[in-house]
Amino acid sequence: MVLLWSANFIIGKVALREFPPLLLGALRIGLAGVFLAPAYWRKTRATGGIWPPADLRLLAFLAACNVGNQLLFLFGLHRTSVAHSALILGLGPIFVLLIAAATGLEQITMRKTAGMILALGGVAALAYQASAPLASGAAPSEATVAGDTITAAACVLFSLFAVFGKRAAQRHSTVAVNGFAYISGAALLAPVLLWKARDFSFAHVSAAGWSSLVYMALFPSVICYLIYYHALTRISASRVSAFIYLEPVIATLMGVAFLGERISTSLVAGGTVIFTGVYLTERG
Repeated sequence: MVLLWSANFIIGKVALREFPPLLLGALRIGLAGVFLAPAYWRKTRATGGIWPPADLRLLAFLAACNVGNQLLFLFGLHRTSVAHSALILGLGPIFVLLIAAATGLEQITMRKTAGMILALGGVAALAYQASAPLASGAAPSEATVAGDTITAAACVLFSLFAVFGKRAAQRHSTVAVNGFAYISGAALLAPVLLWKARDFSFAHVSAAGWSSLVYMALFPSVICYLIYYHALTRISASRVSAFIYLEPVIATLMGVAFLGERISTSLVAGGTVIFTGVYLTERG
């Protein structure tokens, strides 16, 4: 799961070279809905796909969070570097804690508060790096404050999906929850897809572009989500999070290897502060 999610940052950058973010997001969600539709139908055919009103409201909320997260991830990745995107998405456990505390599921201690402040300080350092003027002869960075901010918003929506999605998955299967999210999201984005596709030249998309789209729709959008929720039902959330910590590291190294991104001193410093803050928050 971690390897597939880490590669998604690189694959996303490749796909964004050929598709505009909104069209790419609509195609990704629509294709993921197609992949999940058969399994979703098998899981829900006993009820005829009719959900109780309370469950339907929760599933609709999750679908909105999923669509928003997927789109904002691409808009953010389009405007920032792989390293910045991966590190900011690493703030997920903090947003999960805040959401859980707001709903009465967790309590925020002084140590957790200190960890959150430290992690947000690391994000501020990354934002400062993205907005700082270039030194003479320095290579421009892909990272921007706007891209980092959009990525943070995507992280909030993913955290909402994770918290309330786990609650829904306890009453229904992970296939049903994710299937509803992607299938309804695909239906919601159908007008957007038709609008953006009208003036887009699909004939000029390369094999790498199409392969990237299929990868993003199948692996990060479907398989990784199913593994994630399956893991939460088998091992503790802290152990799952321990694996998630590897994602920014792996994604950053992939960005260096495949996209030629640079690892600067300020990036390492900001990432270290973020990791430390998130660790303190989870162990507080």
